[in-house]
Amino acid sequence: MKKYAIALLMMSLATFAFAKSGRPATEDRLQAAGTALQQIMAAPDKGIPEEVLTGARCIAVIPDMGKGGFIVGGEHGRGVVTCRSKNGWSAPAFISIGGGNFGFQAGAQSVDLVVLFMNDAGVKKLLSSKFELSGEASAAAGPVGRHASAGTDWKMNTEALSYSRSKGLFAGVAVDGSVIQQDNDSTKAFYGKNVPFAKTLSGNVHAPSGTDSFLAAVRAAENKAAAHEAAEGK
Repeated sequence: MKKYAIALLMMSLATFAFAKSGRPATEDRLQAAGTALQQIMAAPDKGIPEEVLTGARCIAVIPDMGKGGFIVGGEHGRGVVTCRSKNGWSAPAFISIGGGNFGFQAGAQSVDLVVLFMNDAGVKKLLSSKFELSGEASAAAGPVGRHASAGTDWKMNTEALSYSRSKGLFAGVAVDGSVIQQDNDSTKAFYGKNVPFAKTLSGNVHAPSGTDSFLAAVRAAENKAAAHEAAEGK
């Protein structure tokens, strides 16, 4: 029954994505994702800890993720993800996410969701282009504040950490049971063809015009966090 419900949700998400996956919509999504990340990092004492951000292998941003009524209930959203590569941050790949359980704030109609993939295991599952965040692969609620608590084990054991922002409220949020997969329609609309997910995120795809705002926001967030760490002698 669970697999059937997820399949129905993915079909509905595909229909929704097709309606809003043209080139202008994908560029708007990149812009919105960059803006969301900038706003989250504007308040470092309440945002993503510096050492978490600088240690992230991949950064996914799903702006304006909403609660949906597509066939089955649940949350849905479309966003972008970039990973570290030998050439710096990769060109962004387009993703969809839906279903599962999210610890969003009560009453929130839409949120900005950020998922950080922290180690090789998390990146490998992301590059599979379609996987369910469940069990050991679930995205744990990330620590919040200028620095991560010394008592957390995110450096060693956590594959992914997630955060949400709604109506000015920011918090770590657990994500479990949702499915992340490549948004093929958006990929075709933006790149002109269905570029393989792993190829894009490995850094082997040129970042075309339209990606500048998002990638600049990622670099700025990382540089700011790294500068603070260096100033504090870390």
